[in-house]
Amino acid sequence: MTGKLDLQIVIITGLSGAGKSQAVHCMEDLGYYCVDNLPPGLLPKFIELCAQSEGKITRVGLVIDIRGGRFFDSLFEALDALDQQGLEYEILFLEAADDILVRRYKESRRRHPLSPLGRILESIALERQRLAELRGRANKVIDTSNLSVQELRKQINDLYGSRSTDSQLTLSITSFGYKYGIPMDADLVMDVRFLPNPYYVEDLRELSGLDEPVREFVLSQKETRSFLGQYIQLLQFLIPRYIGEGKTHLGIAIGCTGGRHRSVVLSTEISRILLETGYPSLVKHRDLLRSPVSG
Repeated sequence: MTGKLDLQIVIITGLSGAGKSQAVHCMEDLGYYCVDNLPPGLLPKFIELCAQSEGKITRVGLVIDIRGGRFFDSLFEALDALDQQGLEYEILFLEAADDILVRRYKESRRRHPLSPLGRILESIALERQRLAELRGRANKVIDTSNLSVQELRKQINDLYGSRSTDSQLTLSITSFGYKYGIPMDADLVMDVRFLPNPYYVEDLRELSGLDEPVREFVLSQKETRSFLGQYIQLLQFLIPRYIGEGKTHLGIAIGCTGGRHRSVVLSTEISRILLETGYPSLVKHRDLLRSPVSG
């Protein structure tokens, strides 16, 4: 490899049971291409493959830890190879207190990778010893003893999320008909069947919520205006808090009877208003092309 490689490399390591699995899941949500339990000897080759992706892979998170067994001993050699090539990388080291690690292992009923006979405390002490030098080279050490999963995600978001163009919460708004079932991937579901139904207006029945006459009918209702104002306020309250919790996708579903009239108008209008307040969204009308039944 020659020239400067535009690649963010984060090596995730630390004590077994300290939260590396949660960390790598968070990194994936931030748009990092992640590999768990990568043999250290393959690190230079893996980076070379990323360089050959022609910019398709720009951020990688690699979990390298004691599970590698004898392969783990070659980690410093692999890091030296990256240094010699002038490649920048960061090491994120996760740890926790002994009693916390013991409790987590008992709760998960998993065996420590250095504990074939189940002596957890002895294995933790040995692992600390073997990882001491790597911890000393870490750019960031996080003690997860008193952290919830959400708090750990927030710390990782704070460290690496601002570098990612994919770190902003992705909003999707789906209109649907209750006749065909609620979308399985929805986080927030709103039933708008309480609003006047264009289906019962003869001139509007065969139209859809994408047609201006239906849009004017739905949005002109007093109930609609009141609902929109209050629902947008709720979303503006919720969205920053979901972002703060590390959530990367929020699915909003708006449902009416057939998914053809009211839900289509309101999904489109909610998306428009959210865009004006700085929250772009993707809109999908799931049941729009189905037979026109009950708006």
